[in-house]
Amino acid sequence: MHNRTPLAAWALLALAVPVVAAGTRFADFTPLTASAGPLPVDGTGEATPITLSSTAFSQRTLADRRTQNELAPNSNSGNWDMVVSNETGPNAGRYLFMPFETGLAGVQRVDLLDPHYETRTVTIVAPGEQGFVSGDASRWTPWGGYLTGEESWGAGSVKGRLFEVTNPVAADPDGGDFVQRIVIPRVSHEGLAFDGARNLYFVDELNGGALYKFTSANPGATNGDDFFAAGQTFALRVGAGGQFEGNNGPAIAGSAAWIAITDATGGPIPGVSAVLPDGTIDGRVSADNAAVRSTGYNRPEDVEIQILADGTELLYFNTTDSDANGTSADGTGRTYNIDLRTNVVRLFADASTIDLATGLPAGGGFRNPDNLAVDAEGNLYIVEDRNGGVDDDVWFARDLNKDGDLLDAGEGLGRWASNGTQGSEFTGLYFDLHRPNRAYVNIQHPASGVDRLIEISGAPQFKKSARQ
Repeated sequence: MHNRTPLAAWALLALAVPVVAAGTRFADFTPLTASAGPLPVDGTGEATPITLSSTAFSQRTLADRRTQNELAPNSNSGNWDMVVSNETGPNAGRYLFMPFETGLAGVQRVDLLDPHYETRTVTIVAPGEQGFVSGDASRWTPWGGYLTGEESWGAGSVKGRLFEVTNPVAADPDGGDFVQRIVIPRVSHEGLAFDGARNLYFVDELNGGALYKFTSANPGATNGDDFFAAGQTFALRVGAGGQFEGNNGPAIAGSAAWIAITDATGGPIPGVSAVLPDGTIDGRVSADNAAVRSTGYNRPEDVEIQILADGTELLYFNTTDSDANGTSADGTGRTYNIDLRTNVVRLFADASTIDLATGLPAGGGFRNPDNLAVDAEGNLYIVEDRNGGVDDDVWFARDLNKDGDLLDAGEGLGRWASNGTQGSEFTGLYFDLHRPNRAYVNIQHPASGVDRLIEISGAPQFKKSARQ
C-alpha cells in the first residue's frame, strides 16, 4: 500500500482549496466535506437530487422511468445503468444510450436535441429480448455500434453474454438489431473500453474476477460482424499470477502479461479453454486454468482509458470489494491503472489517498468504487456504489501532473458530488464529448422506483419546470 501521509507544509493548504484546471469548469470546485443528507422517501426533491460541489454547477432531470411507462406501458424495466453517447458518425454526441440492469433487461436511447420531455427517450431493445438480463456495460464502438453485456453469470453459465445493437441511432421503438458477439468469452460484464489500436478490454465482475483483452483479427473493421468474426482473448497475469486480491490483503500491482485463453480465431486452446455446451468459451474457468494463472481481483467493475500528454494510454479499473484488513469502516475498494505500453499495474487510489477537503487520508469516506469517467481535460472521476441519501458519492481525482498516480504534493481525491435519493446509487457518469461542461449520470433503483437521468452543467443555467 502506498504511504500517502501528507506533508505538514501542504496539508493545511489542501483544506477546502478549490480544485482548478483550464478547459472545463467541472474541475473548478471546492471539495465537499461530507456526503449529502437523505431526500424524503416519497420522492420529493428527486428531480434535482445531487449535492454539487460548486454553486456554479446546476442539474436537471432529462428522463424518468415513470414517464416512460406512462407513455408506453411496460416498456421500461428500470435500473438504468452505464451511459454512453454516439461518439462517432453523423450527429455524433446527439444521443445517449443505457441498458436496464433487471431480470428483463433492455436498452433505451435519449435524444439530447429533442426539447420535448415526453418524446426524447425511447426503448430500442425491449425488456427481455433474447433473454437479456442484468444489462450493465455500455460502450460505443469505433465503427458506430453500441455494446452492452450481462452482469450475470446464470446457472450453468448461460448468461454473461456480450451484445451489439448494430443500428442504435436508426432503431425505432423495440427495433434495435440485437446481436450476440459469441467470440467474446462469457463473463459477468460491466466495464468495456477500446484502446487506440482497437483492442477491447473487459472484466469479470466477481470476487476473484480477471481482466481481459480481445484483439480482433480485423481491427480496422467497419462493422461489428467483421470485427467480431475472429480474434484472440487474453487474461491479465500480474507477476507470477494466481493471486486473489480478496478483502483482507494488499494491493496487487507490478509487471503484468496478457495470457491467451483462446486461439487466434477465438476458438479453444486444448487444455486451456473451457468450452460451454453451446460452443462459447467460459472466460471465468479459462482464466483460472493452471497454464494461465490470471490475477483475481476483488470484484473488478468499470474500466476507462486515459491518454497522457505523451500519448501513453492508461487503463483504469476499480475493485469494489477489495480491502487491506476486512474492515469496511476505514474504507473499502481500490482504483488501479495499467500502462498499456509497459503492462505495469499500479495502485492509483484507495482509502489511504488524501481527501482534498481535509488533507488527511480519505479512510471510511472512500468505499466501494464502481464506475469511472474521464472529463474533457483527462481528469478521472470515481463513482461509488453505496447508499443514496447516506454516503453515495462521486470523487474527483486531482492528478496535477497527469502521471497516473496521486503521490505528489497537492494531489488526492475530492468529493465532487453526492446523491441524496434514498435506496439508490449513482451509475454511468459520462462527460459530453462535444460540450466540456455537460455531464450525465443515472440515479438507479431508488426507493421511489423512479430511475432518473440527470444532466449536470458547469454553469447555473437550468430553469425548473413542472417535469423537473
